[in-house]
Order: sequence, then structure tokens, then C-alpha cells
Amino acid sequence: MPLDDQEIMRLVIDGRADLFGELVRRHRPALLRAALSKLQSTADAEDAVQETFLAAFRAQQTFNPAYSLRGWLWTILLNICSRHRRRSQRQTSLNELNFDNEPCTTAGGLNELLAAERAEALNELLRRMPDVQADALRLRFFGELKFEEISQAMQCSLNAAKDRVRKGLEQLASLARRNSSLCQEGDRT
Repeated sequence: MPLDDQEIMRLVIDGRADLFGELVRRHRPALLRAALSKLQSTADAEDAVQETFLAAFRAQQTFNPAYSLRGWLWTILLNICSRHRRRSQRQTSLNELNFDNEPCTTAGGLNELLAAERAEALNELLRRMPDVQADALRLRFFGELKFEEISQAMQCSLNAAKDRVRKGLEQLASLARRNSSLCQEGDRT
């Protein structure tokens, strides 16, 4: 029977550093999706996730097993992403998108392109929202965190976490409707 996150972290703290890789394997994909959504750069997202795990490993003694490890990791990730965004805003550098120059000729390639386009549209809507609501949605849907974990990661009450997700969904729906109506008006002209 596999060990749960809390047990693995207890063993890591007790000197079994080799087990930390299992935590990375389990949590990296969701953390990466959220970081990419927030930072809009694959390289920056990869850096933020790597920094998150490095910070967690370095601060392992501060982990409180009474709380969720996922919530702790997400708290670290959100802080690191905020730092990255502030740094990149100060540098005012533009991120370049890399596209292959080859045309997309397969159905699989077309499906990947459509999925990437939908993901970018969602990320654009999230960027237009207040960080508190957008981050709550990222934690809930990209990170699949429970409301208790969201409240821990965002350092707010359980009711505030639920409210942030609810308001975020309402605002996301409103932005999506507005975006859709703007696209339809553009098609008519």
C-alpha cells in the first residue's frame, strides 16, 4: 500500500530524502498547470515549480503534519509565482511564443492545437480577473484542492475560500459571455 503525502513527508524529515522525489512526481503536474496559467511562460512556470519544491525541501522542518502537504506546497507556489510576476514586470521583457513552422496536418495535431487555444483563452480570462479569485480557481480546478486546502494555501477562512471560488466562477462566466459577444460582433463586421 502506497504511503500518503503526510507519511512521506514525515519520513523525509526523518532523513529519507530519497522519498521527496515521490512528492515531486505526485504534485508537479498540477503545480505546473497553475504556474503556467499564472506566469504565461513555460520556462518561468518550470522555474517556479522547481523553486517551490526546492523551498519545500529546504523548509521541511517547518512543515506541520496537522495540515495538508498539498496546501503547504500551493502556498509556496503562489508566493513564488507572485515574486516571478513582480520580477518580470520590473524587467518589462516580452515572452516569445515558440511555434513550429510546420503546418498541423494530423487530427491529433489539430486536437492539440484546439486544446492549446482553449487553454490560452481560459488563461487570458484568468489574467483579467483579480488575483485572489483567479488563484482560488487555479487551486480548485488546476490543483484539485479541497476548500480546506484552499483556505490554508490562501491563508483565509474556509468561508472566504468558498466565496473566492464562487465569485471567481461568476466573474469567469461573465468575462466569457462578454468575450463571446465581442467575438460575435467582430464576425458580423
